[in-house]
Parts: sequence; structure tokens; C-alpha cells
Amino acid sequence: MSYLELLKLAAPETIVVLAALAVLVIDLTAMRELETRFRFIVGGMVASVGCAAAIVWMLVVPAHGDVSGGMLVVDPLTQLVKVALLALTIFTVLISIESNFTTHIGEYLALILLATVGMMFLVSAEDILMIFVSLELVSLSLYILTAFNKRNIKSAEAALKYFLFGGMAAAFTLFGLSLLYGLSGSTNLREIAQAVGAKFVSPNHLDPLLIVAIVMTVIGFGFKVAAVPFHLWAPDAYEGAPTPSAAFIASGSKVASFFVFAKVMMIGFKGAEGSGAYQHYLAGWVPVIAIIAGLSLVLGNLVAIVQTSVKRLLAYSAIAHAGYMLLAVMSHDTQAVASLIYYAVTYGLTTIGAFGVVGFVEARAGDDKLSSFAGLSRSAPVVSLCMMVFMLSLAGIPPLAGFFGKFYLFAAALKTGAPNLGLLWLVILAIAMSAVSLYYYLQVLKQIYVVEGTNATDIADANVPWVTQIALVVLALLVVALGVAPNLILESLLAAIQSVGY
Repeated sequence: MSYLELLKLAAPETIVVLAALAVLVIDLTAMRELETRFRFIVGGMVASVGCAAAIVWMLVVPAHGDVSGGMLVVDPLTQLVKVALLALTIFTVLISIESNFTTHIGEYLALILLATVGMMFLVSAEDILMIFVSLELVSLSLYILTAFNKRNIKSAEAALKYFLFGGMAAAFTLFGLSLLYGLSGSTNLREIAQAVGAKFVSPNHLDPLLIVAIVMTVIGFGFKVAAVPFHLWAPDAYEGAPTPSAAFIASGSKVASFFVFAKVMMIGFKGAEGSGAYQHYLAGWVPVIAIIAGLSLVLGNLVAIVQTSVKRLLAYSAIAHAGYMLLAVMSHDTQAVASLIYYAVTYGLTTIGAFGVVGFVEARAGDDKLSSFAGLSRSAPVVSLCMMVFMLSLAGIPPLAGFFGKFYLFAAALKTGAPNLGLLWLVILAIAMSAVSLYYYLQVLKQIYVVEGTNATDIADANVPWVTQIALVVLALLVVALGVAPNLILESLLAAIQSVGY
């Protein structure tokens, strides 16, 4: 493969890197002494245009290729996921524009774009070395973004916890992936599956080293997706991080992490699921993930009930949603992959919108307590209506995207005639926990629509920043549209998945 062909395959990532450099140069040379808000607007425009240009490139110049045995795999599926990641990045930038937590605008936006580049390489990787390198590029950027509010000691504390847990998780991930290399002699996921399946998987048992590799890998990725019991960093990180950074952690990184987690388990550990020859999932990686999913559903939803900080509430909500998404990973087929991507993308859109509203209230009231949302509907009805859409979608109320995402995910887990009926208990638990989640989401809406407001939240709609308001309205419309007409992305997803042979 020539360098020109390689550059064409990596063109979207190159465009985003150039946008990151442009944001840095413009901010450091031409705008350093200007007003923070103006710098955010200009920098945000440059970053958004860079992401939009990368999206246009992928739509206009579709590419297909495999560099160095899985180091960079470009196909219709990875391009669709990259488009989703870039869209989530644009919305993150838009809700950041009215923020005042830092004067280092260029550095902040550049880190968001570089994290996005890491996510794009992550979803394109089918080589365990490239997966690990991309994962660390994303992680290091997110650690810094968490600590970016130097005026808030909680931000530094959250970043330190995130970094320490992340370093430990990276060690587990690397150990698990190194065992895979030792067992197979290859770093390519498909070659690993062939070698491991031929030598270390039998109808009666799995090789002990393979079991250790499964456990270590699940621990490493369990941290990245904030699943129980690897979730301890999430509430503090969400609460302490600047609100746009928390939104990015909860959206874009979730989409990329779950996609690569599913890819590693479904491709790299193919044949060791614990289904088929194994009766009732007695062995393999499916029962390991089933336990983690069940714990995430229960702990995330029950602990969210007692939270008074909306950021922490959304953090425990994210832990619970990780349990839902793990259902799709366990189902390991075409429909499951489509349901996972649809659920992760719609969840990302919803979460960015929810954090956008939290950031708006936090900037005016001074904190993110539930009481700070009291009476918001009378002072900012448009923002309140958007928050209602986001909360009800997260709860899974029709006709919003969250409802169809859960429905499609449960249907994938309980396919007619499939051995996945062994997951029935987990689906029943997920449905029960969805009912529990409605309580704490309605607590937020109760404050907004029922409780009388105070002076702190008495904000006129005219004072809502227009960029924030437009971004929130567009996000709310997308959540409604993808719930009413899920085929807007599902048909393309299914066609792309079938074309790559999942």
C-alpha cells in the first residue's frame, strides 16, 4: 500500500488533527488577549468545521481498506461509528462555548479533538497493540480534560482518582491482551480467534490461561465503560470535571469504548462465549459479563435514587446504562451489534443534552443540586422542555429514542430459537430496573415543573445563550426523530454490519 492510499484511509483523522493544530495556533497567536467568550466562539467554530469536514469526507469519499493486518481497518461500519463520534464532538464543543471554567481555550478544544482522534483510531483497530495505544490516547486526554477547571479542587481530585484507576485498568488490559498474544502468537483479533479456538477451546473446558486472559480483559474494559465493580471513578469524575468534559466522557468515549469492547470479545474471543457446546453458559466470557451487567443495573439504578447532585445522578445512571449495553455484547451477533451502536449513539446524544442543561443551570445557580432546578420551567421553558425529552428518553419512555433503543436491545438478547434465552433473567432484571430509573429521572422533572422556583433559578429565556439553546433543541429533536423513525440509522447500520461479516 502506498503512502497516498494510507493517507486517504486516514484522511478523517488527519483533518481532525489539523483542526486541533489550527485551534491551538489561532488561539495562542491571534486571540490570547481577547475576551474568553469570543475566543471560545472562534475556537469552537474552527473545531466544529474540522469535525464537519471529516464527516463530509467520509460521506463523499467512502474508503475501504486494511492496513498492516488490522492496524487501521476502514469499512462502512467503522465510518458510520466515526461519523457518530464526530457529531457528538461537535455538540460537546457547542455546549462548551458559554463556559467560563478556563482561559486556556485553545488547549481545551485541542484536547477534545485529539481525544476524538484517539476514539476514531480505536474503532478502526483490529490489532491489540493499536487498540491499546488508541485507548491510552483517549484516556490521557480525558484525564486532563477532567482536571481542566483549576479553580475547583473537586476537578483536581476527580482527575487524580480517574488517573489512578485508569492506570490500574490499563495494566489489567495490557496483561490480558499480552496473554492473548502469548496464546496465539498474533496481535490481530481474527488470527487470535482462530489460533485460540483451535488450541485452547474444547467442548468440555477452556484453557486456564485463556480464562485469565478473559478476566483481565473484561476488568480493563469494564473500567472504561464504568461497569460495576470498576465504576468507582465515575461519580467523582462526573461531578468534579467541567460539565462539558463530563458530557464528553459520558458520550463519545462510551460509544468508542463499547464498540471496541464488543469487537474484542466477539472477534478475539470468538468460540469461547460459553454458549453452544456449553450448557446454560457454564463456561466462557458471557457469564462473566452477565454478572457485571446485573450488578451494574442494580447498583447504578438504586444508588442514583438517593443522589442530590444531578451530575452524580447522571453518573450512576451511566453505570446502569452500561449494564443495558452489556446485554448486546453478550448476544454477539449482527442484530446485537446494531442494537449496541444504536443504543450507545442515542444515549450519547441524550447525555450531552442533559449535561448541557446542567451546565446552564450550574452557571446561573452556582451548583448542580436538584434544588437548583426548581421552577426552571417558568423561567426557561425551552431549556426545560429539552430536559424533559432527555430525562424521559433515558428512562425509556416512548416514542423517544431511549425506548426503542431498549426495546431493540432486549429483542436482540432474546432472539427466537437462539440459546440466548439463557439471558432471560437478565432481561427481566433490566426491565425491572428501568421502572426504578423512572423514579429518579422524574425527581429532576418534578423540580423543574412542580416545585416553586427561587431567585437563583429565576432566569428569563432571553438570557439563555443562543448557541446553547440551539444545540439543546437540535439534540432534543434528534432524540425524538430517532425514536419515531429509528430506521434513519438502523438500516445503514445493519447493511454496514453485514458487509463486514460480524
